[in-house]
Amino acid sequence: MQQSYVYKSNVHKESDLDYLLYFPKDYDKNRNWPLIVCLHGADERGNNIDQLKAAGLPKEIEEGMNLPFIVLSPQCPKTSFWIKESDFVIDLIDFIALSYCVDIKRIYLTGYSMGGNGTWYISMMHPDKFAAIAPICGEGNPNLAKFISHIPIWTFHGAKDKIVKLHETEEMVSSLNKYGAKVSFTIYPVGHHNVWEETYRNIDLYKWFLEHSILSAT
Repeated sequence: MQQSYVYKSNVHKESDLDYLLYFPKDYDKNRNWPLIVCLHGADERGNNIDQLKAAGLPKEIEEGMNLPFIVLSPQCPKTSFWIKESDFVIDLIDFIALSYCVDIKRIYLTGYSMGGNGTWYISMMHPDKFAAIAPICGEGNPNLAKFISHIPIWTFHGAKDKIVKLHETEEMVSSLNKYGAKVSFTIYPVGHHNVWEETYRNIDLYKWFLEHSILSAT
């Protein structure tokens, strides 16, 4: 397929993480654009940036999805995981926001599997950074749910997931609800672990992201 999308590999090492960067085909430097940060799963770790295009949001973009967002997809080192790399993820987001036309009031975080874990954790460590988050089949820490109770959350899980059990998300949602969080929870009744495929193809997710912004961002 002929691509009209732009990918940037971090060949100049502006940060400690390599990454793919997607720009909408109508990207215009005269306006600021919302930014989606997508964290991949364990299988895409390594030092081959093309691995990211095999799954998740980079795969959907590679296959022709056009989105009205800049999309940042960092790559986690082979022997690491997103929780360990959280400071580097935040540094990279800040670098991208300074380097391109990013609307800092509309930065969204999502991820699947290991990236779902990272989405929960990084948002808890930096609760004022993101306008909304969408963790997919990830594990969070219910004891820290209060730190993200102000963030709009849409989380997803497959009922038949044998790798990350459904109760991991159920417990997060239960804890968030105790704090009055604005959380939506989609369970795929016959879904297994790879429900991110259906999730990232759902245009409603991107419409939902655009409904949210950080009013106090400066």
